[in-house]
Amino acid sequence: MNPSQGLFDGFDALVEAGQLRQLGAAFARFIASLAPAPQSSEIPLALASALLSELEGRGHSCLKLDELAADPCALLGWAREHWDGLREWCAALPHDVAAWQAALGACEQVWVVGTEDRRQPLVLDGDRLYLRRYWKNETQVAREVARRAATRREVDAARVREWLDLLFDTGEAAPQSTDGSHDPDWQRIACAMAVRSGFSIITGGPGTGKTYTVARLLALLFALADDPDRLRIALAAPTGKAAARLKQSIDDALGGLAGRLGNELNLAKLAARLPAACTLHSLLGARPDTRALRHHAGNPLDIDVLIVDEASMVHLEMMAALLDALPPTTMLILLGDKDQLASVEAGAVLGDLCFEAQQGRYTDATARYVLAACGQAMPAAMLAAGDVLAQQTVMLRKSRRFGGPIGALATAVNDGDADAAVACLRAQEDASVRWLDPARQADLLALALHGRAGAEGGYRRYLELMKQPPPAGDAAAHEAWVKSLLLAFDTFRVLCAVREGEWGVAGINQAIEQCLEAQGLIRRRSEWYTGRPVMVTRNDQGAGVFNGDIGITLPDPARPDAKRVYFLNGEAVRSVLATRLADVETAYAMTVHKSQGSEFRHVAMVLPQEASQVVARELIYTGITRAREFFTLLAPAAVLEAAVARKTRRASGLRIMLGDPTIF
Repeated sequence: MNPSQGLFDGFDALVEAGQLRQLGAAFARFIASLAPAPQSSEIPLALASALLSELEGRGHSCLKLDELAADPCALLGWAREHWDGLREWCAALPHDVAAWQAALGACEQVWVVGTEDRRQPLVLDGDRLYLRRYWKNETQVAREVARRAATRREVDAARVREWLDLLFDTGEAAPQSTDGSHDPDWQRIACAMAVRSGFSIITGGPGTGKTYTVARLLALLFALADDPDRLRIALAAPTGKAAARLKQSIDDALGGLAGRLGNELNLAKLAARLPAACTLHSLLGARPDTRALRHHAGNPLDIDVLIVDEASMVHLEMMAALLDALPPTTMLILLGDKDQLASVEAGAVLGDLCFEAQQGRYTDATARYVLAACGQAMPAAMLAAGDVLAQQTVMLRKSRRFGGPIGALATAVNDGDADAAVACLRAQEDASVRWLDPARQADLLALALHGRAGAEGGYRRYLELMKQPPPAGDAAAHEAWVKSLLLAFDTFRVLCAVREGEWGVAGINQAIEQCLEAQGLIRRRSEWYTGRPVMVTRNDQGAGVFNGDIGITLPDPARPDAKRVYFLNGEAVRSVLATRLADVETAYAMTVHKSQGSEFRHVAMVLPQEASQVVARELIYTGITRAREFFTLLAPAAVLEAAVARKTRRASGLRIMLGDPTIF
């Protein structure tokens, strides 16, 4: 048998075994077909192409040759028996990085960076192999971030300090660090550093005050602007719900500031000019049925300042498109928790950019500026020769809201301390944290139905409200009723680690529906039954709904035989005919990924019964931090401990590129 055909047959067997996507096998065949004649490195190229395609589907932007040389099996978590079908054809693979570089560099389908570019589909950049699209995206993001972060705006440090003293409570004592010294006010530092550059990052866990800080940054920008009435500001987030929360949080913070500033700055007037926050897709002008965007380098956005919340959810391609559409003078501020799950699509942009945020790595020049601009002294341990991006990255470290057992559990998980996490779950100090092990579906259904002791609620509350509609014809009462339903539904949510199986989204949604119907709380006469909660899974500009929006199905007051889906957009209720929504799914349970940008009073998180590569530390941490008051975990101890010990590291070259002067 031809060696290449034997390898492709091996790929097909892996597809049948569920270890490789059909796309990976097809992509390897496609790459092989581009060579006009057999090549000496066709086997290494075919294997690398299949692995690269599969890794892209798992969120990696490239294939690292050192990992490929060390153990191709380990890259995808294949067992040895899965590799056995390829062993005969892969007996003579390159044995180290240099040999892999030589083998791939000799292939006509691979462009080696630094040589003549003939638009080959694969790119070899040092020890990283890319699909060309992702290499271009990474290069563009690295170039633009480094350029913008290095751009310095002329600011009067003394004037910045005067305004920060007005915007922040000067009477509040600085929090003490563990050694008894006083930590600096990182919120003030974030404002001082952001105002002097074209790019900055404010990262921190839940409750550390990211939007509180950025509201004060906006006030500072208004105060320093030559003509604040002409300052064009945009607010955006990856999902509609996250965008609405961003705008609401900023409005609330600015409202509180307006009274403090008095006549110093007409903040109420300026705040009223802030536009509604929107999704990134909407901001860039996404159009249905095409990847092309209305805004790009040739048709840039007309804004001076852009604030993007939940930046951990922004994938590589979207970040590249966003930077491409921003004028060179636009100030970009990213907000997000670097430790949360990365985007479903390829890339972990915020995590890459904030790689050293914990250590600070601020230069002496940055420390002098911060001292002059806000009177805060940088800790000596955080002074080092960091790059330009480090000088524009601030990590907020004190949670003012997120503490107690839930905060301790989140910290233990984020630190990878499984013993401490288990101790937090077993402590049972109060009702805020509970652990059900062994987990039974009956326990989950009881939670969904009415909550648990000390955390009553579940979905019964919104379903009981649903049976108490206001009198017909009273539009204001109807809107208030719908809003109360949506708010009641959002107090509880089941979060899953996986989509399929008894403990996945599909199985749990079906089980909850059956349970609620058996209790007489819903009647499923059709797909669109009254009370059905749905999540939009695809942007629909025409209907005005976006991926991640959550709504509840109710009778149309104008036509009771028809159904409408009602959504809460900030304080306003909007609705869409159910028949217009093609891309939705039932949402009693949702994945942890889809929950990002949301918060619920009580979260019940369900893990599969066996350990899995997809269940890692970041997923557990993200699920825990969706809970405001109560968290319930349904998971075997072995699965939890394995997940906490597993940290996801997506293959990427972004950090390397940021330090490479040749990208300019």
